[in-house]
Amino acid sequence: MNVEHGVHDAPYFVPSPSRWPIVGAVALFFFALGAALTVNKVAAGWYSLAGGLAILFWMLFGWFGDVIRESQQQQYGQQVDWSLRWGMSWFIFSEVMFFAAFFGALFYARSIAIPELGGDTLTRQLLWPDSQAAWPGNSAPTSTSYTPMGALGIPAINTAILLTSGATLTWAHWGLVRGRRLQLICGLVATIYLAALFLALQAYEYHHGFLDLNLTLASGAYGATFYLLTGFHGLHVFVGTLMLCVMLARASQGHFSEKQHFGFEAAAWYWHFVDVVWLLLFVVVYWL
Repeated sequence: MNVEHGVHDAPYFVPSPSRWPIVGAVALFFFALGAALTVNKVAAGWYSLAGGLAILFWMLFGWFGDVIRESQQQQYGQQVDWSLRWGMSWFIFSEVMFFAAFFGALFYARSIAIPELGGDTLTRQLLWPDSQAAWPGNSAPTSTSYTPMGALGIPAINTAILLTSGATLTWAHWGLVRGRRLQLICGLVATIYLAALFLALQAYEYHHGFLDLNLTLASGAYGATFYLLTGFHGLHVFVGTLMLCVMLARASQGHFSEKQHFGFEAAAWYWHFVDVVWLLLFVVVYWL
């Protein structure tokens, strides 16, 4: 329904009561329960995990579908549009802080912990007398020898792929604002293809790291931070790819107009954020 709300915007859309929040709570309950049971090696844990994930995907599909239908029915005014933009902005800010914590952990390990352990200090004598102030290296007493992942090869190729995907998505956006739907669809298809190629190459990189370089999560601070940063970034690429697939489906049905297309813009913001994080990650994790 529409109600009068202040002087900034006359009609402000108030959604009807929804079942999706409680469905999401149920999904998270079964997911958490399944995780706890699985960790404790209870056979029913996997069934609870699978059920929680299934309910969660049902919630996402249904809730996003409701929002799309409301948008297509022109129920969102200017004030709602601003609310959505602020919501997406704060979400991306939370993601920035998420990665900032991991980059901070990498900085601490490289610039503080390793020099402390490798120097002539009491910490070295008590914790690891044979340690050396070298990065990357055997950054844990129990870690076996390994070969660090080089910047050239797959990491450099993936950098070029993500930069190209940012360009194809921008080209798709230009087509949208100029009313060229074929350009929009072709740009989205190209971006999704590049995203899938990035994920495939990263999976091959992990396979190479585990089997050929002996680089695992147990490879000291280097291995832990390497897989933590690149793994979570890969997860964000996967989520961004799902967003772009939804945008492609909506664009194919003619959902967006030259002036009303914030759903597409939100996905584009997220994708460009993923690009920027990878550039920083490539320099800090692979190159330096």
